[in-house]
Amino acid sequence: MIEIVLDTETTGLSVEKGHRIVEIGCIELENQIPTKRFFHRIVNPKRSVSEDAYKVHGYSDSFLSTKKEFSEIANDFLEFIKGKKLIIHNAEFDLGFLNLELKLVKKNPILKENVIDTLELARLKFPGSSVSLDALCKRFKIDNSKRKKHDAITDCELLSKVYINLIGQKEPTLKLNSDIRLDKIEELSKNKTYYKKIVYPSKDELNLHKNFLKDSLKKNNF
Repeated sequence: MIEIVLDTETTGLSVEKGHRIVEIGCIELENQIPTKRFFHRIVNPKRSVSEDAYKVHGYSDSFLSTKKEFSEIANDFLEFIKGKKLIIHNAEFDLGFLNLELKLVKKNPILKENVIDTLELARLKFPGSSVSLDALCKRFKIDNSKRKKHDAITDCELLSKVYINLIGQKEPTLKLNSDIRLDKIEELSKNKTYYKKIVYPSKDELNLHKNFLKDSLKKNNF
């Protein structure tokens, strides 16, 4: 099963106030194991970054002005996520911004049924507890010391580990190579030589055994 862990950074918190995406990060998982395939773009939002957002991710207006607009990266992004389940922390926030950007370039929206929201999973699993990404990293003993500022790829890397812990799949799924068949495994087993370790009794053990036999013979009148 192929899944995409996704995160965005934005110019502010509100779609309604015209805020836009400045960064998209995606990491591909296959059976909950990273495949090393990823998608990462920093985007020119064509508007200023709010002071609060700048404190979060550190992307300045001058830096972002040199990057491509969403319209220029939309097709590559949609191709990367095509037909795959998306793993997002607080999906309502990210989907709101992504679907705004897609609407502006006349593309179909991402449907909520194609998304697993790790925030909702965490709330179900740990009711009443903090379920921020940092709090979940602490709970699962995931090292997030590199997360000085928020950036989409680092957050995706952390979220992929959180997601694996949330669904209880702490170890990679065992998969047999499709080229190795059961009959081949049996054949290899038959042809393998096994050695048994021989353990010899000590002198004391031999003497004890002789005495036991003598006593037994006397009792039985031999």
